[in-house]
Amino acid sequence: MTYYYAKTIARPFDEVVAATRDALSQEGFGVITEIDVRQTMKAKIGEDFRPYTILGACNPRLAYEALQLEDKVGIMLPCNVIVQDAGGGCTEVAAVDPVASMAAIANDALKEKAVAVGDKLRAALDRIGA
Repeated sequence: MTYYYAKTIARPFDEVVAATRDALSQEGFGVITEIDVRQTMKAKIGEDFRPYTILGACNPRLAYEALQLEDKVGIMLPCNVIVQDAGGGCTEVAAVDPVASMAAIANDALKEKAVAVGDKLRAALDRIGA
């Protein structure tokens, strides 16, 4: 079982970051955290890194429902989506597979929610390349 969904798109990094935000929004997700890994690596350890952004995506309704089923599931939220420069004018977008991350929790109802979240994340990734 893989732990992510990924798609490579022949578009510049900054365009794909914006398209990813839009696609997530269309699937009911808000971006509640954003980490510019390139900037962080430079500032914290003086290392250069490729353009790489981590977006913490949250679908409030589904997050609420998951928290009702399992009060500690918040340690696995939000759903992270990465956008990284893949070279050659291409950009990769990858999202966590919530089913894989929730496999550690013995709660069948939560696994059903994870499937719904995963479906929405995959739909968002499909929108980006369309």
